[in-house]
Amino acid sequence: MSGTKDKAKGLANEAIGNVKQGVGKVTDNEKLKAEGKAQELKGEAQQIKGNVKDAVKKP
Repeated sequence: MSGTKDKAKGLANEAIGNVKQGVGKVTDNEKLKAEGKAQELKGEAQQIKGNVKDAVKKP
């Protein structure tokens, strides 16, 4: 998978995670807030992975 794809998936996971956290806060659902935070962190990690891949490819 290319760095760009990793970064795009990361952004999507971050966005979905933020939405889950927001819904969890509104509904007072701790489980949903935790799932959202985990997904947000996964997205951040994917973006870092994509940045590293892009940096390695550059001469």
